[in-house]
Amino acid sequence: MTTAREPARHDAAAPSVPAEGTPALGPEWVVGPDGVLRRSAARVILLDEEDRVLLARGHDADQPERTWWFTIGGGIDAGESAPAAAVRELFEETGLRLDVGDLEGPVLRRSAIFDFYRRPVRQDEVFFVARTAATDRLVTSGWTEVERGFMDEVRWWSLDDLERVTVEIFPAPLVEIVRGLLTGWDGTLRELPDGN
Repeated sequence: MTTAREPARHDAAAPSVPAEGTPALGPEWVVGPDGVLRRSAARVILLDEEDRVLLARGHDADQPERTWWFTIGGGIDAGESAPAAAVRELFEETGLRLDVGDLEGPVLRRSAIFDFYRRPVRQDEVFFVARTAATDRLVTSGWTEVERGFMDEVRWWSLDDLERVTVEIFPAPLVEIVRGLLTGWDGTLRELPDGN
């Protein structure tokens, strides 16, 4: 999950503890050399046979009215490969099962700094692309406490409809990226600059 909002100032010497009333984020988050919590994450750009993309909608813990759409995925556990994390997260967040062999990529990489549960964090992300049969039987019972605290829904989007969405989408050039993957991945790992 990412937001492009400028993070609050962070004192590198400050302890990395959850703000009062917020859940612990999990062991995959570690304090980086700059004092900011960081983790590695794997995400899935999942397409159906109609070229729709599956996205989740989340909201800001401090500004519940602020929402955005983002790709399915999350943190890579210790000893876990990025593809294994991507298919695990897909199952946990949607109930959809893929094998690691169903993934292509990584097709995209980025590092994003954003505010998450009232603190600045950095997430280093790799994105894979995969295809599946469309289904509206998406299951969210596998969401963690943290996910239930900010995630609102999961749904399929046509790219034309997604272009007309007025809330933020992450990564920002997602529609362009997905359009470039519709006829297949060319083997190139695309790097997004910070803030996208």
